[in-house]
Amino acid sequence: MSILKAIFGDDNEKYLKRLRPLVEKINNLESEFKRFSDEELKNKSSEFKERIQKNNSLDDTLPEAFALVRETAKRVLKQRHFDVQLMGGIVLHQGGIAEMKTGEGKTLASTLPAVLNALSGKGVHIVTVNDYLAKRDAVWMGQIYYALGLSTACLVHDSALIYDPEYETQDPKSKNEEDQDRDEERDVVGGFKVVESYLRPVSRKEAYQADIVYGTNHEFGFDYLRDSMAQVPEQRAQRGQNFAIIDEVDSVLIDEARTPLIISAPDVESSKLYEGFSRIIPRLKENEDYEIHEKEKAATLTDVGVTKIEKILGIGNIYEEKGTKYLHHLEQALRAEVVFKKDKDYVVKDGGIIIVDEFTGRMMPGRRWSGGLHQAVEAKEGLSVQSESLTLASISLQNYFRMYKKLAGMTGTAITSAEEFEKVYKLDVVAIPTNNPMVRQDLADVIYKTEKEKFLAIAEKIKECHQKGQPVLIGTRSIEKNEMLGRILETKGVAHEILNAKHHQREGEIIAQAGRKGAVTVATNMAGRGVDIVLGGNPPDVQGAEEIKKLGGLLVLGTERHEARRIDNQLRGRSGRQGDPGVSQFFLSAEDDLLRIFGGDRIKGLMERLRVPEGQPIQSKLISQAVESAQAKIEGMNFDARKHLLEYDDVMNVHRTSFYKKRNEIVDATDEKLKANVSAIFEKQGEPKDDFLKKETELGSEFSRALRFVCLRMFDAFWIEHLTEMDYLRDKVRLRAYGQLDPLVEYKNEGYKMFKQLFNLIETNIIKGVLNISLTQQAQQTQQTQQQNLANNNSVLANSGDKAGRNDPCPCGEIDPATGKVYKYKKCCGK
Repeated sequence: MSILKAIFGDDNEKYLKRLRPLVEKINNLESEFKRFSDEELKNKSSEFKERIQKNNSLDDTLPEAFALVRETAKRVLKQRHFDVQLMGGIVLHQGGIAEMKTGEGKTLASTLPAVLNALSGKGVHIVTVNDYLAKRDAVWMGQIYYALGLSTACLVHDSALIYDPEYETQDPKSKNEEDQDRDEERDVVGGFKVVESYLRPVSRKEAYQADIVYGTNHEFGFDYLRDSMAQVPEQRAQRGQNFAIIDEVDSVLIDEARTPLIISAPDVESSKLYEGFSRIIPRLKENEDYEIHEKEKAATLTDVGVTKIEKILGIGNIYEEKGTKYLHHLEQALRAEVVFKKDKDYVVKDGGIIIVDEFTGRMMPGRRWSGGLHQAVEAKEGLSVQSESLTLASISLQNYFRMYKKLAGMTGTAITSAEEFEKVYKLDVVAIPTNNPMVRQDLADVIYKTEKEKFLAIAEKIKECHQKGQPVLIGTRSIEKNEMLGRILETKGVAHEILNAKHHQREGEIIAQAGRKGAVTVATNMAGRGVDIVLGGNPPDVQGAEEIKKLGGLLVLGTERHEARRIDNQLRGRSGRQGDPGVSQFFLSAEDDLLRIFGGDRIKGLMERLRVPEGQPIQSKLISQAVESAQAKIEGMNFDARKHLLEYDDVMNVHRTSFYKKRNEIVDATDEKLKANVSAIFEKQGEPKDDFLKKETELGSEFSRALRFVCLRMFDAFWIEHLTEMDYLRDKVRLRAYGQLDPLVEYKNEGYKMFKQLFNLIETNIIKGVLNISLTQQAQQTQQTQQQNLANNNSVLANSGDKAGRNDPCPCGEIDPATGKVYKYKKCCGK
């Protein structure tokens, strides 16, 4: 391989070579832009905007625009873009993925293509991994955009905010009443703390009108789905998908890609079934009644288990029509009981289940597992079981982001997933060189026989480093292990900070100080991602940093290997930023999940044959290779799972695109166009047009509004039904594999037939609806109420967590015939 590279050259190096002349052009403009006043820089921004919007010459304007952003950043942030950041910015603008190591300044690099593309006037979306980073970057980087006359907004779960230096919080307790104090605080802590007083609350629609919008993938995706359900154009918030830059792109497009975005409403009937099954499942025995498949996070009943369940339920055959309604609920109750673990996969807090992200270790309040799994876990924990969801709209993250005209991403670890990025998203990965050479030492793994021995050894290592003042960051895979290590450190008298999903409010501040002398920070693997760990602490302490460098820099300890090599590399990458010294090492045991599932017994047997004493680790190339082999297997399985989801969602995407196009035509049509379209439906279905004209004469000026309402009601009602039927079809076709049929082909073929029937049903029922229109006061109130419900986002969101209060209008929109208004939640789905 090295001989081929020597002859033909490395593709990555060739790409970087092509970027260097552009970087030179930008550097040559630096002295010119340095002479401009602040006002002249702002005028340059306006000049470029006019030029781009006239000629659409983004590439031609790139050198000047990048030089402009670099000079502005030097003035407002006291940070100058390095040449490698310019390279990263060019890759992003060209629609690629820039792999930039931790601490190389990805956030600052993203401002270059963000400004250039925002000058087109079509908007730029910057996707962050959490709300905290969306707010932080809107304030921190918003200073650059504001100085150039561009607006910045951010989306958080329950609000939208715009960066406004003129805005002052109305909070009387605020310590930042003076502008100067606020500015000083923002300049000192802006990299790891949100200075809220710069963020002015606005409507969602106003936020999307900003030139640059920060938010999580869920916020952008759910807003798209809500816009697709709008009853009138004014209810739409987004203005299209132009250009998206995804921060931590591997986390967003790979780790989270298996979870589709779903907007749903409650289906009350299932709650009692889950409560009942939660009492039955504990009576079953592992290996006799059911088997656990840890790799797939699944569990299946054996024939013995099925017979036992049939006796308990008093059913002759659970696979016959009367019993099939129990199957789905039974499978989910079994998974909840035996596969999903408390304080690892979820935590119980405030009477509810909060999911813990398996990749980041963060709690995800408001997110719910779909398919009834969340209800099954609630029943298992003896909590109040919320109604199961009826899907109103859904989309996979892959298909949402593929809607953007241009997509780009940045992360510290993309090369190991380059194949998936190229195959699924047509995105090339470019490894950007570091500004200073990497000098971190990555030590070989040490392996212990038991988990107990491993954690005691980690605690001793931490104590030793703490005593000499070397800062230590420890990465754990779960909250449970995180807190267990914290307790061990307490017994050894080691002062430390615990950082996990339960302490997310101070996440940025804790991780920012993890580089201080003697600091010990125990964090779930991905906690604090996006915040730099600066040696000596933050704000920087030059003398403290030098002392720590002499001690070897930040020591990063991993407590077990993750399923994906990327996550391990991200943990290692917390140390050795910007050419600083650092050390990383993983402590493993034969009882770790990864090793246990993929050959833990063999490793234990090897240690016993070698007569390794208790507490004594081994370092073996054989075991390290086994770990890497296990990771490669799991990565392959996860890739297949994501590919499988995408293949099925690609079928639904054809349906979704066609359906929403037709639905949007109704929302956007003029009154005359709508009448002509519905009149054509009457003709197509062989119904007398005279009936249509008669109804128009009867209702007069109210006819168009009533017609639009009927059309949208039919579209939405039958689309919900179609989504449910496609879900059932997906489960149904899996069994056809036993008959040597390809389930995906079957899904496509039957789905196509169902989709054709969908529009026939919609048209037939539009005719019925039109002929039965009676525009009473009740119908008017119905329409207005339903529009208001959508405008207020009262639909229950399976993954975004909106929840109706007892006296709020019920999210299902059902009308009380006595009042003509939507039922209150407590009298409808909240009974």
